[in-house]
Amino acid sequence: MGENSSPWGVTTDQLIAWAGAQDWQRETRRSFRSSVLMFYRWAVDAGRTETNPAEKLPKVKAADPTAMPAPEPVYSRALATAQPRERLMLRLAAECGLRRGEVARVHSNDLVQTFDGWTLVVHGKGGKTRNMPLPDDLAAELRKLPPGWAFPGSDKGHLSAAWVGKLIARLMPGVWSMHSLRHRFGTVAYSVDRDILVVQELLGHASPVTTQRYVRLPSESLRRTVNAVQRTA
Repeated sequence: MGENSSPWGVTTDQLIAWAGAQDWQRETRRSFRSSVLMFYRWAVDAGRTETNPAEKLPKVKAADPTAMPAPEPVYSRALATAQPRERLMLRLAAECGLRRGEVARVHSNDLVQTFDGWTLVVHGKGGKTRNMPLPDDLAAELRKLPPGWAFPGSDKGHLSAAWVGKLIARLMPGVWSMHSLRHRFGTVAYSVDRDILVVQELLGHASPVTTQRYVRLPSESLRRTVNAVQRTA
């Protein structure tokens, strides 16, 4: 689909080709399908077009609920081999749960000092923001950077989300990606107080159902529960 294409002339094949060329997670593809489907349904109802090219888009299966947190040895090894800039990216993903696009948009203006420490205003999906409490040493590292974007680049002044993801992928070979660091954060954060709503807030999810996919329950908790049931039988 070209920049000057009218949405009323777009075909199903063009939608599939364009979406297929994007570097998206499965949930993003599901969201795209849902959004474009609703848009063209509105357009048909409003008389803007007679056909809905999104009706025949292939359905995208929901992501499996199993979390895939990056193992601690993988994260530790990545930290040990990272350059200072990459190390900050790693920590923002693994210790604060930021998406790669959120890491790319970290700006000095978003560092806010509150009564209990420093907070980062995170610019998330759909223009939504959330406040992320920062570990003291990570806040200190960010405050040492020059004013402006934490990771300057050519995408509106900062690095692109895709480039941030590639930089981290080089440090984490195999199946592990920057998104697995976000799963690592969700899993560790849940283990603190077993409060899924707190983790949901920190990850910026609209639903706790989504958050559950980011949390791997520790095996000792599962075994302890089974043993407790046995004792009460």
